[in-house]
Amino acid sequence: MRVTRQQAIVVFLAFAFAYFFSALLRAVTATLAPVFSVELGLRAGDLGLLAGAYFFGFAALQLPLGRALDRYGPRRTLLMLLAVAVLGCAAFAVATRLPGLIAARVLIGAGVAACLMAPLTCYRRLYTPATQLRANSWMLMTGSLGMVASTVPVQLLLPTLGWRGLFWAVAALLALAMVGVAWLVPADPRPRPMDAAAAAGVPGGGGASPDGYRSIVRHPLFLRTAPLGFFLYGGLIAVQSLWAGPWLTRVGGSSAEQAAQGLLLINLAMLFTFMAWGAVMPRLMHRGIGAVQLMAWGLPLPLLLLFGNVMLGGAAGAVHWALWCVACSFVSVSQPAVGAAFPAALAGRALSAYNLVIFAGVFCIQWGIGLLIDGLRALGLTEADAFRLAFTAFGLCCVMAYIWFLRAGRSGADNPA
Repeated sequence: MRVTRQQAIVVFLAFAFAYFFSALLRAVTATLAPVFSVELGLRAGDLGLLAGAYFFGFAALQLPLGRALDRYGPRRTLLMLLAVAVLGCAAFAVATRLPGLIAARVLIGAGVAACLMAPLTCYRRLYTPATQLRANSWMLMTGSLGMVASTVPVQLLLPTLGWRGLFWAVAALLALAMVGVAWLVPADPRPRPMDAAAAAGVPGGGGASPDGYRSIVRHPLFLRTAPLGFFLYGGLIAVQSLWAGPWLTRVGGSSAEQAAQGLLLINLAMLFTFMAWGAVMPRLMHRGIGAVQLMAWGLPLPLLLLFGNVMLGGAAGAVHWALWCVACSFVSVSQPAVGAAFPAALAGRALSAYNLVIFAGVFCIQWGIGLLIDGLRALGLTEADAFRLAFTAFGLCCVMAYIWFLRAGRSGADNPA
């Protein structure tokens, strides 16, 4: 089933409104980190755990989410989970201690777990291949807009609403997003048994499990790109949504207001980057330049920039981290490429399985950097040196993931994407 241009725009806007708030909730801890440190006395490891709790809930839902998307449809699945996100925001707004905040963040992460996967699954069924790539990039642009809103706009609202009032407001807006999805997105087809989806499994994927995940995780493209998804894509989100802010304040010496302005710059840069990807991807695809080539050519750049920022230390400001984030956007083409490598009947599970890899990486890297910083500080290092060594360890993991990607390509684990 395909839709008209006008229908495609309406469907996109309904999904994008929900994804905007999903991204805002993902990144807002970077802006609120100074507030939480002062008001609740949170250390670096505590901040990493609090921010990572969102991604733990998000990642835990990915495999059941994939089955639900393929069986019940993206509209129905998204509406059920958004109700959980509303509950999570309300719980966060009333929590008074770290365990309650962590539990609420887990609920929020689980509740918004379908905010990108549901639209990508829907686009896989309704849009042409070139339009899918454009819509994917523009959904990521919408996410960047949400992350922009999590910086200076949130900082400006804090004196009026406070962080608790902010979460009550987001709960209300997510409820409004549910109304938009229910009203504007086409109804899902009737639920179908899972064995029907399995019957439409990956060509040549004999031995696939009834849920289709065995054939997905054994697919050459999935195996080749999974380490990049975990370390580089996950690390991009971990830094953008948390550690860029503390780097600016604790390594660079910026104030909370200056850090919020720096985060605004970083997220604006990502917004325009994904807007550009949406414009150029169909043209690159028409010329035979696919995701694998783009990653092979482009990913050395963020690796070099990351180690450059570590060497600069406190001199690495928002502009330097914005350049790194923009360079990392080459890895974003891996997700639609994995989805396109499977039949439409398995699209939900393929996308969700890869998303699980990405957000498991976010959780591990976000918390891991915090634990490393606290551990290195306990050994007597200065805070700035602890940050630099923790980011060096993260960078080495990214280098190994890129080497795996290149070696898997030489061994034949390639794909026409």
